[in-house]
Amino acid sequence: MWNALTALALVGLLFAVPAVAAEVPRGDAKFIKEATEGNLAEVKLGELAQQRAASDAVKEFGKRMATDHQKAYDELSQVASQKGIAIPTALDRGHQRLYDKLAKLSGADFDRAYMKEMVRDHDKDVKAFQKEAKAGKDPDVKGWAARTLPTLQQHQQQAKQVAASVKGKSTPSASPSQK
Repeated sequence: MWNALTALALVGLLFAVPAVAAEVPRGDAKFIKEATEGNLAEVKLGELAQQRAASDAVKEFGKRMATDHQKAYDELSQVASQKGIAIPTALDRGHQRLYDKLAKLSGADFDRAYMKEMVRDHDKDVKAFQKEAKAGKDPDVKGWAARTLPTLQQHQQQAKQVAASVKGKSTPSASPSQK
């Protein structure tokens, strides 16, 4: 009896675990990893913006980033879990360096640096999500990317507007509030 149970357990392990992980094509798994890393970074940087920014528009943008990207991270975490893919739970080295760099700034200097990064990052993210939504192989990952893309495009547009409002500003009082 013990041998039969052991054999059943081994058969289950052999077929269940590798089959789940093998179902997700490499490109889709890479997209999941990079998207979760990016979402984590946006949450942490958004929280930092709420603390360090001078402009109300930058603070509001940071709040939206923290909220929207936490939601996206949670949703993608569920997809990854169903696929048997481990995801990052802390900032990767590159995002940690960016966080540390921005954490040393405050006021108008923070506003300009953070918003410049947000424009650059969202330009890159929109391209990656468009590619995944169009050419992804895994239907769940592809669908998530397609559903998330419109929000990222809104972020991209808002980032450009807020960045323009703080560009060249030297004092907090000179930063107009935007919606």
